[in-house]
Amino acid sequence: MSETGEDVLEFIDDGRPQGQLIPPPIVTISSAPVSSAPVLFREVVALILLVLACDLTIYRSTGYAGPGVLFLVAPLLLWLGTLRRKRESSLWLLAGMLVSLSVRLLWCGSFLAIVLGIGLLVLFVMSLAGLRPYLTQAALFASQLIAAGYRGLHHYFRTFARFSPAILRTQRFAIVLPAVTLLVFATIFVMANPDLVKSLGENIAWFVDLIDNWLQQFQFTEVLFCACAGWLVTGMLRPIMSQYHATDHRVTVSEIPAKSPYFDAYRNTLAVVIGLFAVYLVFEFQTLWFRKFPEGFHYSGYAHEGAAWLTVALGLATLMLSLIFRGTILADPRLSRLRTLSWIWSIENLLLAVAVFNRLSIYIGFNGMTRMRVIGLLGVASVVVGFLLVLRKIACNHGFTWLIRRQLWTVAFAVFLYAVLPVDAYVNHFNVQRIMAGDPRPSVQISWHPTSDEGYLRLLPLIDCSDPIIKDGIHGMLDEKLVNLEIEMASEQSQSWTAKQIATDRLVAQLRTAKPRWSTDRWWSSTNFSLRQGAIDRFRQYAFQWY
Repeated sequence: MSETGEDVLEFIDDGRPQGQLIPPPIVTISSAPVSSAPVLFREVVALILLVLACDLTIYRSTGYAGPGVLFLVAPLLLWLGTLRRKRESSLWLLAGMLVSLSVRLLWCGSFLAIVLGIGLLVLFVMSLAGLRPYLTQAALFASQLIAAGYRGLHHYFRTFARFSPAILRTQRFAIVLPAVTLLVFATIFVMANPDLVKSLGENIAWFVDLIDNWLQQFQFTEVLFCACAGWLVTGMLRPIMSQYHATDHRVTVSEIPAKSPYFDAYRNTLAVVIGLFAVYLVFEFQTLWFRKFPEGFHYSGYAHEGAAWLTVALGLATLMLSLIFRGTILADPRLSRLRTLSWIWSIENLLLAVAVFNRLSIYIGFNGMTRMRVIGLLGVASVVVGFLLVLRKIACNHGFTWLIRRQLWTVAFAVFLYAVLPVDAYVNHFNVQRIMAGDPRPSVQISWHPTSDEGYLRLLPLIDCSDPIIKDGIHGMLDEKLVNLEIEMASEQSQSWTAKQIATDRLVAQLRTAKPRWSTDRWWSSTNFSLRQGAIDRFRQYAFQWY
């Protein structure tokens, strides 16, 4: 037993005959590098299971469910096989993110979710190794997996090569006798029960057929894929740690005060932008708050493009504050005056962020919600969080590296939220609620913008829409969607469990149930494709007036 209380497969050549097991106190896991630490039994099991999981969920996968299952089981297997687990707080956060991403892929997946899942797995392995999951170091960590895998595999081969046939001969009787005894008595007990004989025969036949089918589909490229997967997984279980030196401390400020030559320029700049922002905020409040917009109001220019420009202003303010409060200015005895000006400008920037959200709400109020508007809301929120991080950097004298790492976290988390949240379901639910309340303008987003299967689920209430053009158009869209889904589900690839999507199955079931409600319409015939396409075209032309 090792110091951790686990069986090890490590053997050391110290002049004794090969194959002799050395007492564990000679080799300790804590004193050896990860790449050359003793091989644990659970590590080997985790490696084999991870390679099999990659084969089943990636190579043999035909849809999003396969990667979804992989991102669910891979963290557990990596945790099982890791030699020295570190209890980092980020580990549990990343595990929760991977679970939510797996649920998303099983419900209604996307390519973006798969890419994020791969990145989260790399960060999870970093946390297991005791590293802070900084995005700036994640690329370096991922690049060393090939070299780490080579070292790990070399160590495996060297370890297992030290098993000598002598050991196998001396231990053979101790292994064979219990196994034969177990097999004999188990067979007797099974033969004494006809139901067990029948059930066991069926299970053996099923298992043999399963192995036979699997071997028939096995190809050389699959062998190559499994070898590459095993290589990378070995690198994850035995990473190279010597090259990481994380620095994330506060900036050391000189104890001797010294006036900075840039103080006057920074002070005057802050005073100018404070005055400019104050004037603009008054103008913004007078022109776009609490008013009814007339016909022909340039919604796109003010609420869409204008919001983008104001977001750029927020980003530039964030960059300016980051660059001002660094270097020699931190040792200036007049720093408190500069900080006071920065707090005033910060309040104005937060008011400007509120103005950006107001502009986006104006545009959403005009003709509904879209994917891009959700991205806009998440983007502005990321800029605001980044600005708050700058304020903390100023208050606590954190370094520029500290700021960049956390701003990258902010952006990555916003992307993660977009990939995990049911964006299409929310967008269509918002627009459908507006239409059913008597406002037809959001119909332009439904007729012209693509949506996923979870988005189509939210369109079903429009079957009973009071507007005849919208109603007929929705009938045509839903009927066309049902036909395409049934064709897709009849294909050979969709029969695999890895192609299953919960949202798609639910959508097909609900559309089949609702089909009689539009197929018995006064004019509708789902077999008449020209009528269906005509209804969809009229719907799009009708809704385009609010584009």
